[in-house]
Amino acid sequence: MGSHYTIISADTHAGGSHAHYREYLESRYLEDFDAWRGRYRNPFKDLGDQRRLRNWDNEMRTSAQLCDGVVGEVMFPNTVPPFFPSFVLAAPPPKPEEYEHRLAGIRAHNRWLVDFCADYPDQRAGIGQIFVNNLEDALEDARWIAEHGLRGGLLLPNIPPDAVWVEHHLYDPYWEPLWAFCAEAGVVVNSHGGTGVPDFGKVPAAGLLFMGEFQFYSQRPFLHLLLSGVFERHPDLVFTMTEMGAYWLPDLLVRLDRAIIRIRESGTTGELRFGEESILPRTATEYFERNCFVGISQPKLPDVEAIDGLGVDRFMWGSDYPHDEGTAPYTREHLRQLFHSWPEERMRRFLAGTAAQVYRFDLAALDPLAEQYGPTVEEIAVPLAELPPEPNEALVRGLVG
Repeated sequence: MGSHYTIISADTHAGGSHAHYREYLESRYLEDFDAWRGRYRNPFKDLGDQRRLRNWDNEMRTSAQLCDGVVGEVMFPNTVPPFFPSFVLAAPPPKPEEYEHRLAGIRAHNRWLVDFCADYPDQRAGIGQIFVNNLEDALEDARWIAEHGLRGGLLLPNIPPDAVWVEHHLYDPYWEPLWAFCAEAGVVVNSHGGTGVPDFGKVPAAGLLFMGEFQFYSQRPFLHLLLSGVFERHPDLVFTMTEMGAYWLPDLLVRLDRAIIRIRESGTTGELRFGEESILPRTATEYFERNCFVGISQPKLPDVEAIDGLGVDRFMWGSDYPHDEGTAPYTREHLRQLFHSWPEERMRRFLAGTAAQVYRFDLAALDPLAEQYGPTVEEIAVPLAELPPEPNEALVRGLVG
């Protein structure tokens, strides 16, 4: 442990171009892919100019990360996989008529990701994709992810309430074999903020409704796994919640704890009555502290206050690279803005220690890079006195909710 901080971002995004994905598709889908690609029109500005190269260009991506002081990264998907209707995280689960081709698309992404991580194996932990339309396919893909070294684990699809074609929600016992496999094989189950939101339609308020409700929908996988007893039945299952902040957790855990204890003691809460099948032997806080971790991207002051209340050991820092709302290229300034008063040991845990534990990074392998590129302990301890001439969103919003 030197005089520099090792920084692992628990939230970055990467993906291939359509040309890359074509190389990883099964040959039987190539003709359909070429036809789909010919019709596709990219609506995303950051995937339509040179910035898109940050998703897959090794030289551009690695140099930008190191210049920002980040020496390790957990990579969620980005870009648009084959046959997807939109950006990968915003796309709803595939309908039955789309399923075969969309499944081929995420499998092409997973194959690409294995090779992309292999270019920098010490620095990259990739998160593979699955669908939750079909248990056999989900298990097959989870096994593939484990066998091919994607130590970031899998991204758990978040099912919007209007996806009525998905028969089994995450709280359904149907998924027990998936949770059992992930717990036994050490496959991290990841959820990501902004997913699972229903389609509000083409109305003027659609964007505002998304802004007002996306946090609620982002939290549903945590609630579904906790309240259906998945964490109770699988104590070794590791579940992460990323890019959805932390400010909401303390109040939610207190509320759930009270309800769980009340139901355990009396079988009631308010006018509701509960049977033995609804009794959880532990509180929500106890399950959170045993099974769950939180990747906080571009933390804000209320998130820091939540960490202070719940303890740093369950939290990981994230930059959200390469998204424009992330901390890059001002990660040092961001850390000075919010964390200058934190003790060094606590800071090391938040910036790298917990992420290394969850995603199996070798900190010793990252130390030389950290000593060359990471910020010094003394540098981060200096409060940020003024913003850069052109601050990014993460800095501007750093001290507000």
